[in-house]
Amino acid sequence: MIDANELRKGVTFELDGSLYKVLDYSHHKPGRGLATIRIKARNLRSGATIDKTFSSSERIQDVRLDYHMVSYLYKDGDRYIFMDNTTYEQPSIGADMLDDAVNYLTENLEVKLTFFEGEPLDIELPTSVELKVVRADPAVRGDTATGVNKSVETETGLEVQVPAFVEAGDVIKVDTRSGEYVTRV
Repeated sequence: MIDANELRKGVTFELDGSLYKVLDYSHHKPGRGLATIRIKARNLRSGATIDKTFSSSERIQDVRLDYHMVSYLYKDGDRYIFMDNTTYEQPSIGADMLDDAVNYLTENLEVKLTFFEGEPLDIELPTSVELKVVRADPAVRGDTATGVNKSVETETGLEVQVPAFVEAGDVIKVDTRSGEYVTRV
């Protein structure tokens, strides 16, 4: 059991028989009385999100998770197949559980896969990934004085705002936390 004050972004806990991962967290301390902790959490099995408020005195059931480094292999229907780098097992995760992470998955990308009692639940992406630009609008001549951005599409289908000099065929680095352009590689 953990104290509600220990809930932070990324913490996984059990509530009413379901596993949840904290996506957003806020701590509110009124002038008198107990503090409240408001969280937004995602159910790791169904992908649904909930908003929940806890009193600072509440206790929550924590869970023991295992982590394995895996490489992304391919997509099979709505399942994403990975390979464990040490045991060569091939666990798979549904697209509904991965949410926006599918926009950053490229072949052979190494990620940290979260397991609970042998069941793969979630992945942790690296902070940035390199993606190839497949579609880029042409830059407008004379539009360089103000640092104008344009929208491009990457190999995974992700739309990213980039500087005007990025062209189709370029490889760019994208921050996986915000989805923003970092640099051209």
